[in-house]
Amino acid sequence: MEILWVLIAAAMIGFVLVPFMRRRRGMIEQVSPGHPDAADPANYGFVLQEELDIRMPGPDQDLLDVLDLVQRTQDYRAAAQLLAGTEAEGERRWQRVQAFAGAAALELQQRPGGVSEAPGGQWLRVWRTEQPKDAGGAAVQAEFLVQQAWRTATPGTDEFRIIMEEAKAACGQAALLAPGDPVPYIVELSVARGLAYSRAEFEQLWLKILDRAPAHMGAHLAALHYWCEKWHGSRQLAYEFAEAAAARAPRGSLLAAMPLFAVFEHLPEVTLVAGFWQSEVVTKAVHGALYAVGAARPDDPMLAHVRHLLVFFLVRGERWAEAMDQLVHVDGHVGALPWTLSADPAAEFAVFRALAVAGYEANGGSPATLPH
Repeated sequence: MEILWVLIAAAMIGFVLVPFMRRRRGMIEQVSPGHPDAADPANYGFVLQEELDIRMPGPDQDLLDVLDLVQRTQDYRAAAQLLAGTEAEGERRWQRVQAFAGAAALELQQRPGGVSEAPGGQWLRVWRTEQPKDAGGAAVQAEFLVQQAWRTATPGTDEFRIIMEEAKAACGQAALLAPGDPVPYIVELSVARGLAYSRAEFEQLWLKILDRAPAHMGAHLAALHYWCEKWHGSRQLAYEFAEAAAARAPRGSLLAAMPLFAVFEHLPEVTLVAGFWQSEVVTKAVHGALYAVGAARPDDPMLAHVRHLLVFFLVRGERWAEAMDQLVHVDGHVGALPWTLSADPAAEFAVFRALAVAGYEANGGSPATLPH
């Protein structure tokens, strides 16, 4: 089974950090996991690099089991059943819709079909044909089209626009089948970005999401991407959106971490001076994310996303003990930002993990002093 959660990362944030990743390559190579100055992460019970799961940010065994079954048998019914039993307003339904759409998209890419071979992802087409009124299948189809547009066509071309228009129509159909479900409208946020919705059009769409799921973290991340891309050159609008979301976040909501994602989104645009990682804007955003993580439910599906991004910022800020605390919670799964921006997410994660361990031990830490 090959469903990489880079698709989720792309839908939420986009490939915005690649230039920055290249710029810091020299620093990473100086203290790699095999370097004599680096401590051994295995001493802390961390998973070997080759065993890191790059598909997901955290565990969702039900999803993995169903994905495996669907792709092995090409029978959609287990997927339909899983989505039907997943809470509409929650984060997990959105993640599962993305996963099923991504699986179908990757299958189609690997097996485009031909005279004697059915195309990959045939199970999704059968699902839509046999159960055209199924809300889950309609949402997956809409997300599938969005992913196809971004993966196979060039933005601004007629081909891209045609696929996006088809995705927009699919979002509307999915919304009609499940009036209280925010997912079709969250999918449309990517359409809004692709078709360059006006500010008024976008805000009308955004109000529909707020009416259904006002604290939906995945929706806010997708909306943040729109603000950053649509109003290019104005970081202020993106920061204002993120800070407003954090300010109105109810206790226990991960929306308090939104400013950290806004900082992350604009990393290529800032001046990477020596003290940047300890600057006020980064420190404030990190503290907000740490607060959000501390107050969140342990089973919040978005918790791992925030923890992974915290690892990145805490290591760069040389806050070794705090980075180690986040690593204890997320180690084993690396399908999240920023690792999925790399061609080898496991290697990127392993480098930062090794840096965290080395820094932690250089400041007196050890496996015995790390709380689990």
